[in-house]
Amino acid sequence: YPHAEIPCVQLSLIHGLDPDEHLQMGRVLQSLDYDNLLVIGSGFSFHNMNSFFAPDTPDLRAKNEAFERWLIGTCSGSDIDEQERVQRLVHWEEAPFARYCHPRAEHLMPLHFCYGLAGRRCTEFYETEILNKKSSMYLWSAED
Repeated sequence: YPHAEIPCVQLSLIHGLDPDEHLQMGRVLQSLDYDNLLVIGSGFSFHNMNSFFAPDTPDLRAKNEAFERWLIGTCSGSDIDEQERVQRLVHWEEAPFARYCHPRAEHLMPLHFCYGLAGRRCTEFYETEILNKKSSMYLWSAED
């Protein structure tokens, strides 16, 4: 968008980083009646800064991969209903190696906001590797 004609509003995380509050914040914005709305949740599915620069061991890779599998399944799985998806996101710290992948939650909460806004499983997900760590991105496109 080279002409910069798209209005932008920055939303901040809620102090305390409560996952349910971030889901609720997304839900509140579901009522927006706005054509061509683009929401970018600028989080990161893996954010252990110390681990980025630590030796890549099989144990640490397994922890990273276990959380990524859980997150992908949670956000994209057709085998779980929305009530379960919400509960998994609210209680994300119970996921395998959640606190290894996210010693602090601020880089995961934008995902909660985006899911709260969409209210359904993601349309697509993408996997990548950054600094030898698996990571994933999620897209919720408009419903047909």
